Amino acid sequence: MKACNVVNALVLAACVMPTSNAYAQASNAMPTASSSATSSGKATPSDKQLARDVRKALSKVPNFNVSNVFVKARGGVVTLSGSVPDGPQIQQAADVANGVPGVVSVNNHLALYTKGY
Repeated sequence: MKACNVVNALVLAACVMPTSNAYAQASNAMPTASSSATSSGKATPSDKQLARDVRKALSKVPNFNVSNVFVKARGGVVTLSGSVPDGPQIQQAADVANGVPGVVSVNNHLALYTKGY
């Protein structure tokens, strides 16, 4: 009877041990936020200013319609979303955003707008 209890305890420990290791690895693998504002999900005044600066830079590009482009910034990471009428403008928008001082990286989620759809 005691041998059966020992075997059950070993089996239970063997099942629990990988689970706790996986949890520990998962929690350690999560990146840490560089600032509390980044982790809270709220834009700081500097994030809002950076987004305005990127939008202003896009509006100065000849033949680039910024009306359907949305700009969000968090900790220097700029996200572009919305649509543009010409395919090359997708990359052009990312290039312009990367050139704005304070931009660390650009997530480009712009899509091609097709009139009538």
